[in-house]
Amino acid sequence: MNTAAAFADFRSYPLISALTAAHPLADRIVVYWADGRISPYHHVWLRDNCPCPQCVYTVTREQVLEIVDVPEDLAPATLRIDDGGCLCIDWQDGHASRFDPGWLRAHAYDDETRAERQAGKPKSRLWDSSLSLPVFEFAALKEDPKALLQWLVALRDTGLTQVRGVPTEPGSLAEVARLISFIRPTNFGVLFNVQSKADADSNAYTAFNLPLHSDLPTRELQPGLQFLHCLVNDAEGGESIFVDGFAIADALRREDPAAFRALSEIPVEFRNKDRNSDYRCLAPVIALDSSGQVSEIRMANFLRGPFEASVEQMPVLYGAYRRFIAMTREARFRVMQRLNPGELWCFDNRRTLHARNAFDPATGTRHFQGCYIDRDELLSRILVLQR
Repeated sequence: MNTAAAFADFRSYPLISALTAAHPLADRIVVYWADGRISPYHHVWLRDNCPCPQCVYTVTREQVLEIVDVPEDLAPATLRIDDGGCLCIDWQDGHASRFDPGWLRAHAYDDETRAERQAGKPKSRLWDSSLSLPVFEFAALKEDPKALLQWLVALRDTGLTQVRGVPTEPGSLAEVARLISFIRPTNFGVLFNVQSKADADSNAYTAFNLPLHSDLPTRELQPGLQFLHCLVNDAEGGESIFVDGFAIADALRREDPAAFRALSEIPVEFRNKDRNSDYRCLAPVIALDSSGQVSEIRMANFLRGPFEASVEQMPVLYGAYRRFIAMTREARFRVMQRLNPGELWCFDNRRTLHARNAFDPATGTRHFQGCYIDRDELLSRILVLQR
């Protein structure tokens, strides 16, 4: 059963357990569930999250209430569980709130429920050279929302996917990318051509080896997703190489904690300069989220500026940086595969480092097209498809 009554959301929430009782305390209401769970909710939290039309605009489902407009000492005058199983509160100032039990349980913040919710969040699946590459067919992605969702979840959790059966006409990549969202333009354009050219403004537009890197670490927000679509690949060489930056960071944390700490604490400047632009960003190679988990890898040695650190930190930073790059070269982490016409890579640019072997342009044509989409767009598309 999914409950959908009296809450300001576009989603419905499963009725995990029914409300059995609610008791008032000085600053909170304690709710008892049929499965034995006990959840306290502070008065201020309940009033702040009232879903009624006075507090939430019903068209946009966005809050109009500001908590500063509610008395600090506001408390319930009466409370009850109605015939629909909802928690109903009549406040001392005359306002009334009604909370759906599915919504209330989904947002409970007792220790047990928070731990349960944390455990249920999507987890990155770390991989190494033994990766079973997630592969999808373009025709299925266009026609079947379930197939599209499977691809996006694989992209979110694994960070590296391949799509096959894509037309090889220039510009076809845009149709694939827009299955997720709009394309993020950069100084390289909306779609950029990856091919050797004499007046290259990036090492990507040459024929020589590109070491493992993330794209645009010079930006405050690196692009979340990168697409590379093969139109022609007749030249010898040019194999694609990938490593899971999260897996390397995880191994580094276990094998050399001091190096991990240095790369997650000491910022490094990356620079991308050409005749018409000059982008720079100072940030650690390894970014951590609020819970201490790795959330981003920022690395492109060919775009790195001189290190700036204290005299004491400089040798520590160099030691850690050398160790990280050395690990990206270890066979245990590397996946290498040649991309054929009509195939494309789609990967998490803030996680999966990519490289390219040198190729010989005298032996044939090599033409890829690429583009970027922000990671937020991927996560939003997944949630919409799931609901």
